[in-house]
Amino acid sequence: MMIAKIVEYLDELYPEPRCELNYQKDYELLLAVMLSAQTTDKRVNMVTDILFQKYPTLEDLRDAPLEDIISIIRPIGTYQRKAENIKKIAGALLEKADGIVPNDREFLESLSGVGHKTANVVLSNLYCENCVAVDTHVSRVSKRLGLAKKNDDVLTIEHKLTRKFKGYSLGRLHHQLVLFGRYHCKAQAPECENCKLREFCLEPHQKKGK
Repeated sequence: MMIAKIVEYLDELYPEPRCELNYQKDYELLLAVMLSAQTTDKRVNMVTDILFQKYPTLEDLRDAPLEDIISIIRPIGTYQRKAENIKKIAGALLEKADGIVPNDREFLESLSGVGHKTANVVLSNLYCENCVAVDTHVSRVSKRLGLAKKNDDVLTIEHKLTRKFKGYSLGRLHHQLVLFGRYHCKAQAPECENCKLREFCLEPHQKKGK
């Protein structure tokens, strides 16, 4: 009953959910998701708009001066490591995958800066694989709604969501939970007053809308 109500409300709020990262090519999504760690999609879009225009191919990114990539992505933080990852990922895709992002989790997670969550986002968006990525928004919402326990790590939350929402599109659910957490069930000043999921919320101060 609770799961059905959650799905119904998320469908009402976000009938056509989509990734808010801008990309035109498969590798652009992969790089954008890698860059999005510990920053916002909005900030990533600002730097990738410049990066992908200046270096429009994988060869260009692989051969680009590291310092130039750093200067472009500096606003997102941890730019030194992420700039190195860009060049390494571009090189690996060219050398080992014929320049495409394959439907291969093991390969993706072998790339510099690409972990389980990033692979989930990429596989879900590019290949419609039925998996849910757990970021800070998904984690927060899941714990508030009692879908996961307070101390659960991201992998545990992923397993619980996969089990509880069996039969539903997990990729769609991921986008909806991200958007719900980003714009409604926010970390600070969540918009509880008109939320149709308040009855399930485990945080008393949220229930009261304080």
